[in-house]
Amino acid sequence: QLQLVESGGGLVQPGGSLRLSCVASGFTLDYYSITWFRQAPGKAREGVSCINSRVGGTKYADSVKGRFTISRDNAKNTVFLQMNSLKPEDTANYYCAAARRVWCSLVAYEYDYWGQGTQVTVSS
Repeated sequence: QLQLVESGGGLVQPGGSLRLSCVASGFTLDYYSITWFRQAPGKAREGVSCINSRVGGTKYADSVKGRFTISRDNAKNTVFLQMNSLKPEDTANYYCAAARRVWCSLVAYEYDYWGQGTQVTVSS
């Protein structure tokens, strides 16, 4: 059974950092591109960052460029999202999603497998 499990969310003050993890089980992450999405109450789901499978390359939404970094450790079947300089507007439930494709995308409907999400709250 293919499964994605996110962790690492929590409450952090503005300007702080968090590192989210997305661990895959039931399949080998090497062949999948991975995207982090987020959704705040009353707002549409937003693609935040993605990483290609097997080839280099990442993408970031303009709202997080220079602050967030996505990376993968295929040996651990895990993708990370390092989030620095967090802002209140980053508050959302963060999901990772996987698709068996080389080139990643920030578009939700292109992804087949989803985790349950981890909540990130940025507040003083």
